[in-house]
Amino acid sequence: MSVLRAKFQELEKLLILCFATFLVMAGQGVVGPVLPLYARNFGVSATMVGLTLTVFALARLILNIPAGLIADRFGRRILLIGGPILTSIGMFGSGFAGDIWSLLVWRFVAGAGSAFFMSGALIYLIDIAPPDRRARYAATNQWALSVGVALGPGIGGLVAERWGLAAPFHLVGVIALFAAVYAVFRLPETGRSSTHEREGESQAHEAIRIARSGPFLAIAFVTGTIFMTRAGTRATLVPLHADETLAWGPGELGLVFTVTGVMTLFTLWPATWATENIGRASVILFSGMAAALGTFVLASSSTPMWFVLGNVILTLGTGTAGPAPAAFVADLFPERMRGLGIGLYRSAGDVGFVLGPPALGWLSDNASMSVAFRTAGCLVGAAGVCFVLVTRRSERHVP
Repeated sequence: MSVLRAKFQELEKLLILCFATFLVMAGQGVVGPVLPLYARNFGVSATMVGLTLTVFALARLILNIPAGLIADRFGRRILLIGGPILTSIGMFGSGFAGDIWSLLVWRFVAGAGSAFFMSGALIYLIDIAPPDRRARYAATNQWALSVGVALGPGIGGLVAERWGLAAPFHLVGVIALFAAVYAVFRLPETGRSSTHEREGESQAHEAIRIARSGPFLAIAFVTGTIFMTRAGTRATLVPLHADETLAWGPGELGLVFTVTGVMTLFTLWPATWATENIGRASVILFSGMAAALGTFVLASSSTPMWFVLGNVILTLGTGTAGPAPAAFVADLFPERMRGLGIGLYRSAGDVGFVLGPPALGWLSDNASMSVAFRTAGCLVGAAGVCFVLVTRRSERHVP
């Protein structure tokens, strides 16, 4: 009976955390379809509109590691509660912004909230997951995240049409406050705080050693290129390619994105099974090679059939890349440094998220769209191969 009760409590924590993740990500999805239009109302250029996305990602990049350190020092709940509160402040501020500069400031605050919550959620998830089921727990949370992202835009569009472009921001502010209150009452602390200065110094040296090791650099390369592929290829190059080559509008492209978004929900569970039963290296290699193949198909696509096929293959690669890397990082760092490890891991992904769109856009402008696609494909494929080679070499050197 006690074993069953322990398993039920473990499952309850997972579902409670996933619901909080769903709330936060649904909130971010709500503002997705209206943010460019809202920013454009200030009479600014497309570049300034793009900055509203960049500054959000930049906040995450800057604050992922501090968030991890906070989790190690003071516990996880401060991030799970404080993150949504910051997000709420940033969203309400965005809805009341009087010019583009104030909007950028509030978007940075919202990005800070996202960094805190998502780092805290992943650390919390690893805390409660048995070592042999970490990939399964990560996939469950990723599924909740994906559902939130998928449902949010539709809600945001309806709210904006009914009450105006600022209304979705206010709605997200309310949702984020609810997520914070929810965390206060439903998410107990799982981390043990550390306040000893000597212990902190030794942890810093150990963290540097792990962060400079071949396995961590390899997984950081994988994560950075996967995020680059999602943000730089799928979110930047694919819409431009559809417009220039196929003369498709938002309707056709939105349908493709919806189908591939739903597809992601069903690729997580096979990826989780493969991670637990075949191995993390095999799943990561498959993800990298599938994403690379998808970008190469897109680079050569000139008909709707090949364009859709390229997107499906690309989604198969990026959609199976979620559980294995997070579980691998959890094994690299000891429990007392788990927050810092997750912060470094998430920062590697956000580097790809921040640099990918402008870098691939520059390649597209100065070389060609196909060169940009193929460059992204080569990088993400090489990351998968490098990971396998590095981890196998590390295993051979383990006594």
